[in-house]
Amino acid sequence: MIKGPPAGRTAGDNRPERVLILASFVNRVGNGLFNAAAMFYFTLVVGLPAAQVGAALTIAALIGLLSGIPGGRLADRRGPRTVMMLALAVQAVAMSALVYVESWAALTVIAAIDQLAAAAGGAAWGALVARVGTDRPALFRAKLRTYVNLGVILGTVGAGLAVTVNTRTAYLVLILGNAASFALCALLLLLLPAYAALAPPPQQRRWIALTDRPFLTFAALFGAMGLQYPVVSALLPLWISLHTDAPRWTVAAAFAINAGVCVLLQTRIGSRVETLRDGGRAFRLAGLLFLVSCPMMALAAHVPVWAAAGLVVAAILVHSLGEIWESSAGFALGFGLAPDHAQGQYQGLLGLGFGAGQALAPVILLTAVLGLGTAGWLLLGVFFALVGAAGPPLERWGARTRQALPAADADAERDGVPA
Repeated sequence: MIKGPPAGRTAGDNRPERVLILASFVNRVGNGLFNAAAMFYFTLVVGLPAAQVGAALTIAALIGLLSGIPGGRLADRRGPRTVMMLALAVQAVAMSALVYVESWAALTVIAAIDQLAAAAGGAAWGALVARVGTDRPALFRAKLRTYVNLGVILGTVGAGLAVTVNTRTAYLVLILGNAASFALCALLLLLLPAYAALAPPPQQRRWIALTDRPFLTFAALFGAMGLQYPVVSALLPLWISLHTDAPRWTVAAAFAINAGVCVLLQTRIGSRVETLRDGGRAFRLAGLLFLVSCPMMALAAHVPVWAAAGLVVAAILVHSLGEIWESSAGFALGFGLAPDHAQGQYQGLLGLGFGAGQALAPVILLTAVLGLGTAGWLLLGVFFALVGAAGPPLERWGARTRQALPAADADAERDGVPA
């Protein structure tokens, strides 16, 4: 439920909001440390073949999808802070155990445990964000994502230093640093109120999210639109290297521009997407921006070197703006369509849709799009535009099927106690 701000209040100026921003920042610094260098550690230090490492991480990610909805429902019934802290503790232990990995089987098991905890914790995190950011939800979530992006960037810089040193000790520092970030994040959450569960309406279905057709549709569309993330991280670097005359530094420039634009503009743009209607329009705009950026990336393969670099830079600027509008739409629709007493379950379903899209991304992007070349890029842009065009009608469908909370329930949510 979207609430207006009390007079004189802005996001980030109360203690719970500051605590959650800091905890999320710490956690994402650790993620950046590990994710950017994990493949190097397991292949160069542990000695596992790259194909085995990729298979282990893919299997673990698919297994992890199973815990999102149950973890979210547990957060709704036992309180999101408790479930998130438990998930972080499991991740801290699992991450520490990676320093003892010597086989593919051990890596698969430990990574699967980590991903199960991550999915459950992600759903609980969504429910916690909904409870903390009640004054200006759009502005708070935009600020939160800004600091999350900044944390990933800083962690990635640290990982780059370790990769440069390229010793076992350097990689172990990254792994244990990530484990420590989970533990510190959990400790910081102790500074948050112990938000009590919100009572569901009488005769409420246990798995309400799975019967909510508008939200199920949105989860699928959100997962489809989420393909835009590996466009930057996986598809574009290969396209630049294999099909364009652009210099290799263009790849690094694309990453830097994407990160910089998101950090600098997320709060300014995201704070404007507050209502369901705003979310539907933002989703459509994101699709149109991707429709512009994809042909620009394709055209880079057909122009001289100086023009290719310029096109890539321009395309990544447009794409980054689309990413901001897409994430803002995800916040507005993902939280706005979910009933307050079941935010965890709904965020778990949204995470399942997004995770499924990311799991399919290599096949869709690196096989189909890259294989088709320029035509693949054009089809990808049209695909994003069509997905985005569903935003406004989906928003209207969802708004028609929402039931407003009774006044007593709304007062209870605002006070952080059960109705």
